[in-house]
Amino acid sequence: MKKLLVVTGGTKGIGRAVIEKFIAHDFDVATCARKPDELESLKQQLESSYKGNRVFTTVADLSDKMQVKSFTDFVLELNRPVDVLVNNAGYFVPGSIATEPEGTLESMMNANLYSAYHTTRGMVPAMKKNKAGHIFNICSIASIKAYANGGSYAITKFALLGFSKCLREELKADGIRVTAVLPGATKTASWDGVNLPEQRFMKVEDVAEMIYAAWSLSTRSVVEEILIRPQLGDI
Repeated sequence: MKKLLVVTGGTKGIGRAVIEKFIAHDFDVATCARKPDELESLKQQLESSYKGNRVFTTVADLSDKMQVKSFTDFVLELNRPVDVLVNNAGYFVPGSIATEPEGTLESMMNANLYSAYHTTRGMVPAMKKNKAGHIFNICSIASIKAYANGGSYAITKFALLGFSKCLREELKADGIRVTAVLPGATKTASWDGVNLPEQRFMKVEDVAEMIYAAWSLSTRSVVEEILIRPQLGDI
């Protein structure tokens, strides 16, 4: 049986790049997103390009706890070991704590932190039974560096890094590896409209390459954090 990669928010950006990297190495994939047409396009493209590999998709908005449960139930009903879980779902809106719209922190907490928390809680019991698996949480440079326009986004990413550290300590005896991924400015939809040359951004494929490399180590080793920045520095 092929290994199974689970990615939240897998139709674009880093999530899509991770899926393409792992499926190229003969993984099957389970993923979710909010737009059914994008999920169907992903499934058709990948299953056409990689004959014999399966892409399991379902619509879910992981800022909603009940939809997180629907997604984790969907994955568990495949009755397959989860070899790699990538908590990627989330979004970025710049702003300052004092002036951002009311409710910004709550909505970003739901999307950027609670989605990973509840997805992990749904998957971990089965991973513990198998005494194996690797969890990647897509954090950010904003998990370790404060920005004047980081606002609620930075708060949630600091919290996601803390979640990763706690999870690693809890799961190490169960044979489950946990890696926090801290990318700097990466060319994704979050930066649409920003008037900067493409060369100032990292490629999503580079982030995916590092995630795959960390997974590829023997189970006797774990890369606890992947910190990757644009060559020319932070934006």
